[in-house]
Amino acid sequence: MRIAETPAPLARPLTPRLSKHRVYRWAAKVLWYVLLTGLGILFSLPFFWMLSSSLKIEARIWIYPPQWIPDPFLWENYPKALELMKFWRALRNTLFLTGVGTTAIVLASSWIVYGFARFRFPGKNALFLILLSTMMLPEQVTMIPRFIMFKEFGWLNTYLPLLVPAFFGDAFYIFLLRQFFMTIPTELDDAAKIDGCSYIGIWWRIILPLSKPALATVTVFSVIRGWNDFLWPLIILNDAAKYNLALSLASFRGLYNTQWGYLMAASVVSLLPMILLYFFAQKYVVEGITLTGLKG
Repeated sequence: MRIAETPAPLARPLTPRLSKHRVYRWAAKVLWYVLLTGLGILFSLPFFWMLSSSLKIEARIWIYPPQWIPDPFLWENYPKALELMKFWRALRNTLFLTGVGTTAIVLASSWIVYGFARFRFPGKNALFLILLSTMMLPEQVTMIPRFIMFKEFGWLNTYLPLLVPAFFGDAFYIFLLRQFFMTIPTELDDAAKIDGCSYIGIWWRIILPLSKPALATVTVFSVIRGWNDFLWPLIILNDAAKYNLALSLASFRGLYNTQWGYLMAASVVSLLPMILLYFFAQKYVVEGITLTGLKG
């Protein structure tokens, strides 16, 4: 005599415990998005205030509560500010300093990292540790010794103190690139050596093309730092014709009066290239940071 078998259910019914877990997960996700949105708005407020102030008359910039929409729109602040700060001259100086400095520091750092990642020599780890320890020193600590050294060289009021150190690399960039270089298989180097490729050729033709995400990250960081550099050029340069954008912006601040409308207008124009750079290079920066962090 056969006993009829009850067919097994196709899917397990949703238990209250599982349903509660799903509700908690969605609630956490919503809370996380609300928090990120709030932080995004909070971090964007200074930029929107600067943009709004650049279109106001002087008397309405500091009123309380703040007037976010200017009335009237004072577009004249922009051409007047660019004329007063000698914008095109400052932009040319900034592009030169940023371009040469970034190219030098990226190539020098990658060449130094190639030595640490591919060669074995006594004291390599100790030397790398000493190099990393320099990251713990604030720039202000070494500023006076560097100033005295460049003064003895006769380099004050020239671009040499701003550019020459870039040809010796940067400790942070070296650390960042080394994490990525260590993930590139050494078998590629061996194959290139068999084909008669030199060490420089391996670095240029194999290592650098395979390290584009990390190099893009270092390039963006270096460009932003060079574009916004203020304190060190302020100490080295005393000729207004050699000022970069950051120093030219400071010309709107006087001892007894500050031209806030012109300062905000010039700041908006100076900031736009960095905003565009971030949007275009955001993918490469995130990819480079992720790869150097996970693969190291």
